[in-house]
Amino acid sequence: MKKVLLASALSMAFTGVVNADEHSGTYAFDSKGTHQFITFKISHLGYSWLYGRFNDFDGQFVYDAENPENSSVNVSIDTSSVDSNHAERDKHLRSEDFLYVDEFPQATFKSKRVVVDSEGEADIIGDLTLRGVTKEVTLDTAVVGHGADPWGGYRMGFEAGTELRLKDFGIPMDLGKASETVEMIISVEGVQQ
Repeated sequence: MKKVLLASALSMAFTGVVNADEHSGTYAFDSKGTHQFITFKISHLGYSWLYGRFNDFDGQFVYDAENPENSSVNVSIDTSSVDSNHAERDKHLRSEDFLYVDEFPQATFKSKRVVVDSEGEADIIGDLTLRGVTKEVTLDTAVVGHGADPWGGYRMGFEAGTELRLKDFGIPMDLGKASETVEMIISVEGVQQ
């Protein structure tokens, strides 16, 4: 991957892998079956890696098979659902030092444009709002797969990633140079509506 994302995030590849018009449409994230993940990885002081995820998020994407550049994605994340597998640390992550969830209970990503490269991968450029700050970020995205499911529906799955600088989103906690950025990885399965 070029650059890797949290979130949130995050997000998806709209590539030329899918060519048929019947695959075009609106896809809701499979939050009911929880076939979706927003995970993150950040260095702890340069001595180890901290991994975590957001357990509660939802969204949808619109896929245009004829013109993937016209596709879009919107995601909403409950920031209080941060989960690093340690209750005390999660309490700290929810505090003013990091996500400040009492003041900013939601993070969002709204795509603005999709750029498909010659290899069929996509950059999804959009606005990420986190901790009350909105910044343009690029999600490096690829299709995982697509097709009919056993329940009579149609699904598409994507993986995306990016890297965020904590200071860019007003996160005041300073754990040193090794911990200035967080890697976000998003994996989403959508059900055609």
